[in-house]
Amino acid sequence: MKPRILVTGGTGYIGSHTVVELQNAGYPVVIIDNLSNSNVEVLDGIERITGIRPDFVEADCTDISALKSLFDKYPGIKGIINFAASKAVGESMQKPVLYYRNNLNTLMNLLDIMAEREVKGIVFSSSCTVYGEPDVNPVTEQSPIKKATSPYGNTKQISEEIITDVINAGAPFKSVILRYFNPVGAHPSAEIGELPNGVPQNLIPFLTQTAIGIRKELSVFGNDYNTPDGSCIRDYIDVVDLAKAHVIAVERMLDDKSPEKIEIFNLGTGNGLSVLELINTFETATGVKVPHKIVGRRAGDIEKVWANPMHANEVLGWKAETPIADTMRSAWAWQCKLRERGIM
Repeated sequence: MKPRILVTGGTGYIGSHTVVELQNAGYPVVIIDNLSNSNVEVLDGIERITGIRPDFVEADCTDISALKSLFDKYPGIKGIINFAASKAVGESMQKPVLYYRNNLNTLMNLLDIMAEREVKGIVFSSSCTVYGEPDVNPVTEQSPIKKATSPYGNTKQISEEIITDVINAGAPFKSVILRYFNPVGAHPSAEIGELPNGVPQNLIPFLTQTAIGIRKELSVFGNDYNTPDGSCIRDYIDVVDLAKAHVIAVERMLDDKSPEKIEIFNLGTGNGLSVLELINTFETATGVKVPHKIVGRRAGDIEKVWANPMHANEVLGWKAETPIADTMRSAWAWQCKLRERGIM
């Protein structure tokens, strides 16, 4: 029997896809989520895909007593994957205190509990935003950590520093820090996908909601950047590919496959795609038009960043394999399933 894994924020977008991959790999999973940006019905989708309903606790990770109660109820948790964080760059510019309080207090509570309850390791959900506006692309794990361009990015930088300081101070556990680039798409079953509460802060759910007629048009933030078409460039990675990397990271920690107590990996495709190119890719892949307009730049946005994923490819044996056209089709299939179910 494989050890139990705690997934914080596990009903969220990346969390739910990772729970699917963990359960498919034989890990029993406990989810904790406050449902601030997700829906409890995600559990139904996970169960339909895997045949297993994960254990679920509705609580906030900033509540240390709730976390302790969870560990009392579900003994034997040996690994944690931490997705519980506010994650929108634009929103963080307007609500910095919310981001610092939620993202940092959650992490510190988890680190305190890990030492008490003999948890062997934590996989931390970090971000390419830690590189700020890079001087050179693609970025490697050795690229400079530059001043964050948003409070969201800063919480990821600070979180990485907290983990490093705690482990260097002698904490009896390991950490794998995964720096995501831009997760997109949905599970190919269309049973789970990205469904934020309220108006989407991320590109693809806003794009698909526009394509299906829920939103009037998609705003492209700026066409005057120093890029071939003037729009920002990102490295868009399929969410299922991303989720599979977490299973490998958990196995690596629990099986002590590395002598290092902290490891850092970029998770991306290695290809940069502009916002306008992504819209065109979606339209070509699905045959559906996306009404969009150019508006002014958005505060906190980085001009261009994409990954050099060779370290993850070689050390983890992981690679992003899903073509971007397939990813766009999965995002659209998910949106269409939501319409069929009368949700959106």
